[in-house]
Amino acid sequence: MSPPQASRPSFSALSRWRIGSDMVLRTLLVLAVAGMVNYLGTRFYHRFYLSAQTRVDLSSRTLTVLRSVTNDVEVILYYDTRDPRNFYPSVLALLEEYHTHNPSISVRTVDYERDPGEALKVKELYRKFFNSQEDKDLVIFDCGGRVRVFPGTALLQYKDSFLGNQPLPENPQKKQLQFERRPVLFKGEQAFTSILLALANPEPLKAYFLQGHGEASLSDSEHQQGFLKFASVLQENYLSLTNLWLESEGVPADCSLLVIAAPDRPFEEAELRQLGEYLQEGGRLLMLFSYASQAHPTGLEASLQPWGVGVMADIAQDYKNSTTSQGYDMIIQVNQFDKHPVMDSLSQLQLHLYLPRPILPNTGSPSANAPQVSVLFGTSSNATLMGNPSEPPHAYPLACAIEQKPVAGVANPRGNTRIIVVGDATFLGNLMIDSGGNRDFLNAAVNWLCDRPLLLGGIEPRPITDLHLQITQYEQRQLGWLLLGALPGAVLFFGWIVWFVRRR
Repeated sequence: MSPPQASRPSFSALSRWRIGSDMVLRTLLVLAVAGMVNYLGTRFYHRFYLSAQTRVDLSSRTLTVLRSVTNDVEVILYYDTRDPRNFYPSVLALLEEYHTHNPSISVRTVDYERDPGEALKVKELYRKFFNSQEDKDLVIFDCGGRVRVFPGTALLQYKDSFLGNQPLPENPQKKQLQFERRPVLFKGEQAFTSILLALANPEPLKAYFLQGHGEASLSDSEHQQGFLKFASVLQENYLSLTNLWLESEGVPADCSLLVIAAPDRPFEEAELRQLGEYLQEGGRLLMLFSYASQAHPTGLEASLQPWGVGVMADIAQDYKNSTTSQGYDMIIQVNQFDKHPVMDSLSQLQLHLYLPRPILPNTGSPSANAPQVSVLFGTSSNATLMGNPSEPPHAYPLACAIEQKPVAGVANPRGNTRIIVVGDATFLGNLMIDSGGNRDFLNAAVNWLCDRPLLLGGIEPRPITDLHLQITQYEQRQLGWLLLGALPGAVLFFGWIVWFVRRR
């Protein structure tokens, strides 16, 4: 019986060496390609998105604020990450985009449901910012001990939708009118950029809101012409807004912006003199007239004449661009009369006004040192006057910007005089400020008046796409079996078939 022969190796030593060298070479090539891709990515970075829900495009204004942040800012999301009602993924995606543009902003999440120990540490560290033990869904900004806390519920704007007669859960035989409160706008970028602006600047600029002549109220949230939302916009622009009575105080030296909104009673001579002195010193003024004062002058109309504008004692109407049969309101396509920084960022928007008064630049040859007057926006050529309907249709300016350039040898303690005069105040009231581009106009106007050109771009709330997937419990079980059983089982089954065929 012959001895068994030793089995020959499947591969010779040379073959094994070639195969090993080939694998090493291929691995090195893959690593080299990956390294080149990463290098090119860092040099020519451009992000793409697989879903519109994850796409976050920051406004130019936010990017400007991010560039101004040089200190480290820690952002803590104190959230229940599994609650679909708090829009945690949208909040996180937005803040991650902030971190992408400025690595000094770090973002971390503390889930108070899954990690109660870490949540307790956060509540202990920021206990004076928690109103109660029940506080939840908060965004905490911490910049070296300067802390701002924003409630997540304030990031959403809701709208009540009418559902009709719906059966009651406790008694399906009975029906009742029901409404559903749905989120329609996400205002995270407005809130977070305002907080970063506040953290990047030690003190806000001071703005004063004139009172004593029937002006709108900053604390009025109930009436359509109240100015509570107006005040919130100025706070978002990091302006501290305070009421002012001229007869007792005059215009304070720290006034960076004076707002006069919808006065309907005459000013005293002493008050007009104080206003004139404030403007001569280089003051900044936002003056909003209203339809209520067209029949009786307040004295402000005459005080604006030396600055190159006049206010008509009438109301402009444009029936072709109105949403009412009476022509009370007016939709204005923002086509620039004169190129101006206030309107540059609004060229694609519409303004929505209510019974505006024409603001007319003075005609005639101006002197060398005359203020520069620019028409910001106006009516179409189809507009008429409510008080004089026989006047042929005409295009009427409705807002003007005035700037007094420096005069040689004269130093103004407040800087260069800047004034914006608009023939309507209602369009910035509670009811209409969120219509069209009204809020954007206010943002641009106050930042031009305060000489902050980098903040002229506006931030619009993001619409929320409401998508619902409604499935029953039976369908949920079927879906679970499909994902956890059928799909993995199919992979194993086909793998077994391949193994069995190769085995044969």
